[in-house]
Amino acid sequence: MIDTGRLGAAPDDPENAFDAALTRTHAWTLASDASREAKVDLAQIDRIMMMGRLAASVAHEVTESMATVVANAQAARNFLDHRPPNPDEIRQALDCIVGDAYRSSAVVERIQNLFKETPSKKQRVEINGAIRDALELTHGEVAKSRVSVLTQFAEPSPTVQADRVLLKQVILNLIINAIEAMSSMPEGSRELLICTEKAESNSALVAVRDSGPGLAPKSINHLFEAFYTTKLHGMGIGLSVCRYIVEAHGGQIWAGANEPRGAIFQFTLPNHEFSSDSSL
Repeated sequence: MIDTGRLGAAPDDPENAFDAALTRTHAWTLASDASREAKVDLAQIDRIMMMGRLAASVAHEVTESMATVVANAQAARNFLDHRPPNPDEIRQALDCIVGDAYRSSAVVERIQNLFKETPSKKQRVEINGAIRDALELTHGEVAKSRVSVLTQFAEPSPTVQADRVLLKQVILNLIINAIEAMSSMPEGSRELLICTEKAESNSALVAVRDSGPGLAPKSINHLFEAFYTTKLHGMGIGLSVCRYIVEAHGGQIWAGANEPRGAIFQFTLPNHEFSSDSSL
């Protein structure tokens, strides 16, 4: 490793001073590239861990859809045996099969998108739609944890210039963290509220509120640091990746206390027409 603090040259040697400046610049560039690559690797690790967390509930969701497909196929076959067959009943059963097949395909496709390792491609994204996609992916986890989900969306939806997969990764992290935070609360009191609004300074705001035990005041300033965790078996990657993704999109993310109890995580991103082309 190059120790940039010791690079220098005598004041009366301008040629060596110039060389030293070039060396310092090169060293800083290498350090910056290494930091960026490490954050990208962490983001991919976080994505894989997240899908491991969701795998069981997603598998259950797909299995349920397949069971419905089989049941409707058997019903259609029985309708064909009727004399005379009822075309409307057969058509209804077949429509149900097509719908369930499309739903299962959509779930699998969303999982595949989360594992993509393609270069970041920013596009116009409706925040409300990205949140709905994330809620569909976590539907099984929400149901298993008996969490009540409410949404308050700004209409029309705020739009941002973002990598849709990475934006969804941020939202998934915040939803899963909220579900886990409420696991110790009595059933019937686990509420998750997700809000969007057009904030000041030409930005879109997303707020994820839970009714869990809340955050310890001493932990709030460290939540988004890499490898800092308040969970017994946590690795401290998810929230630091969230901060990296949000800031790379020109936004901010922070946490605080929810009222009357729980925690609130919020982030802002520049609106579509005001966003910059900063690279991830």
